[in-house]
Amino acid sequence: MPTSIRRAVSADAELVLTLMLELAGYQDEAKYVTATVPDWQDYLSRPEVVVLLAEVDGTPAGYVSALRRPYLWVGGDQLALDDLYVRSQFRDGGIGRALMLELARLGLPERLPIGWGLRLDNEAGYRFYERLGAKLVTKTAASWSADTYEKLLS
Repeated sequence: MPTSIRRAVSADAELVLTLMLELAGYQDEAKYVTATVPDWQDYLSRPEVVVLLAEVDGTPAGYVSALRRPYLWVGGDQLALDDLYVRSQFRDGGIGRALMLELARLGLPERLPIGWGLRLDNEAGYRFYERLGAKLVTKTAASWSADTYEKLLS
């Protein structure tokens, strides 16, 4: 199956949001996705937003998304990977690896580190990233919603 990977553009906003909603549904977190197609049209026009789409015979198979942002500890930028998702019918075909390697190809000219988080219960994800040679460090992610901190500021 011929696989191609390309950078998403504003015209891909609906597709990217669809894939993101599939991932969120798979993780039982779809209720937290509030982004809209117009939001994604804007995001995909920003140079710091990187979304790579994988297609197999022209059919969308998955994506990887990342943000280029300052990495304050090292005095440079990093690619902060947000999502890696491959549709179930395309899994175990090397698409996730191809997406990760394409993201790495984008970071290599400036030697940008790539960082990401993953859920503790994502055993398959741990195995996948270890096969890529990633260093896995256990951390806890925290989230502070505006509704919560607004109460403290009142």
